[in-house]
Amino acid sequence: MPDTTHPNPGNLGNLPPETHSFVGRRAELAWLRAALDPAAGDPAATGRQSAAGAARLVSVVGAGGVGKTRLALRAAAEARNAYPDGVWLTELSPLHTAGIVDLAVMETLRLADQSTRPVLDVIAEWAYGKRLLLVLDSCEHLLADCAKVAAALLTRAPGLRILVTSRERLALPGEEVLHLGPLPVEGADADDMAAAGDAVALFAERAAAAGRPLADDDRAARAVAAAVCRRLDGIPLALELAAARLADLTLDQLHARLGERLPSPLDMLTSTPGERPPRHQTLRTAIGWSHELCAPLERLLWARLSVFTGGFCAETVQQVCAGGPLAPERIAGLLSRLVAQSIVLPDPVISARYRMLDTVREYGTDWLHALGEDRAVRRRHREYYARLAHQGCAEWNTGRQVAWCERVLSEHANLRSAVENALAEPDRAAAVEMTGHVGFLWRHCGYLREAAHCLDQALAAAPPPPPDQAFAAEVLAALPRRDRHFAAAPASGHGRTLALWSRGAVAILQGDQEAAANWAVRCADAARAQGSPVAQVAAVYLRGGQLALTSRQSEAIEVLAAAPQLPIQDDAFGAAQLQVRLALSLAHILRGEYERGREVADEVRTASRKQGEYWCGAFADYLIAQADLAHGDVPAAVDGARTSIAGHALLHNTAGAAMSLDLLAAAVVTTGDARRAARLLGIGTRLWELTGRAQMDSPDLIATRRTCELRVREHLGDTAYETEYRAGLAMSYDEGIAFATSRSDLH
Repeated sequence: MPDTTHPNPGNLGNLPPETHSFVGRRAELAWLRAALDPAAGDPAATGRQSAAGAARLVSVVGAGGVGKTRLALRAAAEARNAYPDGVWLTELSPLHTAGIVDLAVMETLRLADQSTRPVLDVIAEWAYGKRLLLVLDSCEHLLADCAKVAAALLTRAPGLRILVTSRERLALPGEEVLHLGPLPVEGADADDMAAAGDAVALFAERAAAAGRPLADDDRAARAVAAAVCRRLDGIPLALELAAARLADLTLDQLHARLGERLPSPLDMLTSTPGERPPRHQTLRTAIGWSHELCAPLERLLWARLSVFTGGFCAETVQQVCAGGPLAPERIAGLLSRLVAQSIVLPDPVISARYRMLDTVREYGTDWLHALGEDRAVRRRHREYYARLAHQGCAEWNTGRQVAWCERVLSEHANLRSAVENALAEPDRAAAVEMTGHVGFLWRHCGYLREAAHCLDQALAAAPPPPPDQAFAAEVLAALPRRDRHFAAAPASGHGRTLALWSRGAVAILQGDQEAAANWAVRCADAARAQGSPVAQVAAVYLRGGQLALTSRQSEAIEVLAAAPQLPIQDDAFGAAQLQVRLALSLAHILRGEYERGREVADEVRTASRKQGEYWCGAFADYLIAQADLAHGDVPAAVDGARTSIAGHALLHNTAGAAMSLDLLAAAVVTTGDARRAARLLGIGTRLWELTGRAQMDSPDLIATRRTCELRVREHLGDTAYETEYRAGLAMSYDEGIAFATSRSDLH
């Protein structure tokens, strides 16, 4: 990541695009604009006495539906240029478990951390010396965790500012709070619609979108619109829900319906006098009124949709929500109706995907409980994602690998929720099965810490299943005699073996080689008990890979070379088969046996292309390029390193891309293009920072990188080197990958 002196300010971050125009909030926006300006003092322009301009923690506090997130995101977007290291949004509403806010922040910052250090240490170390803005959205259900994370990071990262949205403040020293109220309705009877209060302006704009524009000269219509806004207390979400109803009702009908509105049965079930602040009661009343206007099947779908976290697609909704009166063929039409009524919103980033606002989902959750369906629908949700993870593992070692990676990334919140649900159930075998599959996918898609967390929970509580002697005898009889030592014990569960393998593989990538050795033993025992020759070959990776990465190359080669080369499967264990050969190639290359290392890596590359997969293939390209460079075939090394970077980028494999970038820089400087090599080293540094372990803490890789840097400096001189290096360091991830894989020069 770039430091405060880097060029290209404001090009980093993950703020979503605005999908609706922003109405009103001029004073509040000016206050936040000043508060988020690192160079600002008192935001005197707003006429409000505050030290917010000097504060590093700013909280926007207000009732649900009042527009806290929209205001915060607009203010954060306007502040981009002041934060050269990015403006980053962490959405906390999908989190249901305490203690993982730090993980969510790390994922937001795209830190592909591959260590076992405390998460806050990793984030703070990465953020030190940088200038960035972190937005923590919807903190109210995780206040203690958010306060802990904010306090730790603000203390240790001086260039960091945090913008919070919550129904309550964090109550930390130095916290500046903007209390956000409803939009004002005043001015609605003015002669000109432009002079109307913000509430009426918002309502009018959304009414026009629903096909019922309010004419500027229609004083009667403006008066009715103002009455609607007063009835809804000027709460933006309530206004938007009401305006969406104008697709079916006239303005007068809408006003009349609101006047007739009585508390719904759900309000009486879930509320007691004084239980909620008045504005929250008003919002629930507005949502409840919108709920009553829905057709019965629309209400039922709304309730069932509340089990999703982080969004959903129509196909998933059909699988999870259909049943009883909700026939599968009705789902698409009902979902479209809920979108038309603004109950369900299109995802602003991913097409054909949807989401619900927190308050609307909360209402659906309460209704689902009132219907007595919450346990059954959550079970369907869990079972669907268990099947999804199983299918993802079954097809991982195929041409669908990239598509599965994208699916895992988009469904991460739902997978996390389903795993938590499974771990809370008494059926521990099912939990191990599910976490084995999810953990494998998370390990390969960059969620190492969450994979370790859920696998540890599942494996700690579940005893190994009893062996199946008959199945083991069948497997043993079918094996060639030379391979029977890999199946010397009876069979046990596939899911448990995969869970153990995934846990050990996570430990290897995190650099915890002592733990990896322990998991290797347990996985090998389970694989023998399972009686699967392929599982036993897969288990060899854990032991051999651990040996290779602890400089015990001779032992690693002996262990890895002894594994029989069985036909490559399409599933997770098939991917592990390829990783056994990758580890063997790496051990040879680290030992200086480049020809043998290249030969084994070429076998992996051939098998990878035949399977259509990229994860192992990209590592094979890297190892081949390393051997080519050692043998003096520089053009082949350059092409191979570029191909490897592109393959790793498809699967968001930051560590793999960083390794290949270092290799590419070494090859490029050998061609004489030192300027490009310096920029590549800057890009590589940025990627290594994201992993938390520069050059994977490997003395060999660190020495190679240092040698390359010295050569580039010798060619360019320190001043020119620093210029190009910083230009690379300032690039975003995507810009850096594009530059590295392009074949054009710097001009």
